[in-house]
Amino acid sequence: MNYEGLKSLPELFFSQAEKFAEENFLWAKGDDGWTPVTWRQAETRARELAAGLLDLGIEAGDRVVILSENRPEWLIADIAIMTAGAITVPAYTTNTTHDHEHILNDSGAVAVIVSNRKLAERLMPAAAQASRCRFVLAMEDLEIRQSGDFEYYSWPDVAARGKGRGADLEQRLAALKRSDVACFIYTSGTGGAPKGVMLSHGAMLCNCRGAHDLLTALGLGREVFLSFLPLSHAYEHTAGQFFPISLGAEIYYATSTDQLAANLVEVRPTVMTAVPRLYETLHSRIRRGVAKQSPLKQKLFARTLELGRKRHENPQALSLADKVANVLLDRLVRRNVKARFGGRLKAMVSGGAALNPEIGLFFTALGLRVLQGYGQTEAAPVISCNPPHRIKLESVGLPLTGVEVRIADDGEILVRGELLMNGYWQKPEATEEALKDGWLHTGDIGEFDADGYLRITDRKKDIIVLSGGDNISPARIESLLTLQPEIQQAMVYGDKRPHLIALLVPDEAFLVDFARANGVKPELSELAGNAALRKALQSAVERVNGKLATLEKVRRFAVASAPFTTENGQMTPTLKIRRHRIVQAYGESLESFYR
Repeated sequence: MNYEGLKSLPELFFSQAEKFAEENFLWAKGDDGWTPVTWRQAETRARELAAGLLDLGIEAGDRVVILSENRPEWLIADIAIMTAGAITVPAYTTNTTHDHEHILNDSGAVAVIVSNRKLAERLMPAAAQASRCRFVLAMEDLEIRQSGDFEYYSWPDVAARGKGRGADLEQRLAALKRSDVACFIYTSGTGGAPKGVMLSHGAMLCNCRGAHDLLTALGLGREVFLSFLPLSHAYEHTAGQFFPISLGAEIYYATSTDQLAANLVEVRPTVMTAVPRLYETLHSRIRRGVAKQSPLKQKLFARTLELGRKRHENPQALSLADKVANVLLDRLVRRNVKARFGGRLKAMVSGGAALNPEIGLFFTALGLRVLQGYGQTEAAPVISCNPPHRIKLESVGLPLTGVEVRIADDGEILVRGELLMNGYWQKPEATEEALKDGWLHTGDIGEFDADGYLRITDRKKDIIVLSGGDNISPARIESLLTLQPEIQQAMVYGDKRPHLIALLVPDEAFLVDFARANGVKPELSELAGNAALRKALQSAVERVNGKLATLEKVRRFAVASAPFTTENGQMTPTLKIRRHRIVQAYGESLESFYR
């Protein structure tokens, strides 16, 4: 693939569609099982929809929102919007009506493409309040009444309107340039209102080229991806959609997060991209499953982890007996674990937040290759990643091809290259603050090791400064807390305070076992103040404190009345905690510990 010779993302797609034509491309699961869409079918549908959008008056540079779960129509709509010369504005399916109203008005979107009735119910009131929204296009029959000052169309209606607009469409496509904005990705907002990040065609093509160069060592061929992270997030939009397109890969769309384990076995992906929270969840499930096995199987699993760690950290330390045992454990243990992921994974790529090295080492010891990367929405989004055959789990790897990274005097990571955003939509001051002299100021603190691998030490804005002036990394402590079997989620608190306290969410399985043993209901809202529960959690906190410096120790803790979720706004759609939202909910009780 000649990435440098491409002018736009639609050009990438259409060139691949011509090459692979009748081969299967997109897969969705329905009542009759997995059903494919070929490259040719996807190309035809994208061109028809794009021509229909032209007939409805879509102009070059217009913004069109996509509100949909991951499915073939998401990708097809995205290609169609850009082919018409317009700009895609992805929206999260977890957005509230207020969120939709903000994005519609902030972006000035003229149209929305929505998938189903449930999502439309939250969208329509927002569209009615959006002054520039002219029409809503539905992927399915929504069976809803017309409302607001906009028109309502079905996908087939729009596709049929475009006949005879082929020449106009080709002109729009030919006019696209690498520097043109392809999409607005609204930041998921760990703090403050989401901003529209303007990403160009060239930025995402740069990312695709870098990912290709990085993973070539895996022996890339007809790869299979399972798409389950929201396509409205920059990570999945690039790594789970356009990178697979550039490889001529097949993309399967997961039926739901709850069905992910089953989908992995059915689809048997070769490359998996996910956020650390998913790997943490899988780690807990595997651990709980092993705890229910016979003592012999538990010993075999423990020995597999021991020798797997040894092989990764110091292969020369393996004795002949260790090597023989490792071969045996490959068959008895690792093969079964790999089967739970489909059995043919070449790599699991982790991004979106920091991966605890212990989690990475756990899967590595079980024979699964974990590649931790680093990125930001403002960088389209991947900046660096571990190469497949030179992995350092405590790092985020090497900068991708075409990416420059340097460390500022205050430790902040700075990035330069074509992958950078064009800026924040209608926010010149914020753009100027983020992009200075061509360098993206990431807000992350890091360093390079002797081999040029990048290590992230903290988030500049998340650093806690104790009242004594000492800087503390909350992310590191939270990561250690959530490794404990009793703790599912944690937030460390204490900025401008004399010491640290924590807000804990007990592990769901632990809570069920605790409730059964104590004859109570496993309702967190009722157990948050339970003395016995606090005693059990205290043991977990003390184990963590034993690994921490004096200033890092958690002196006291509170128990949350409910888990942090996207529904209550305390987690982003990519499962990072929203500190400001959690503090809003629990700030008073947290502050009471300092009185």
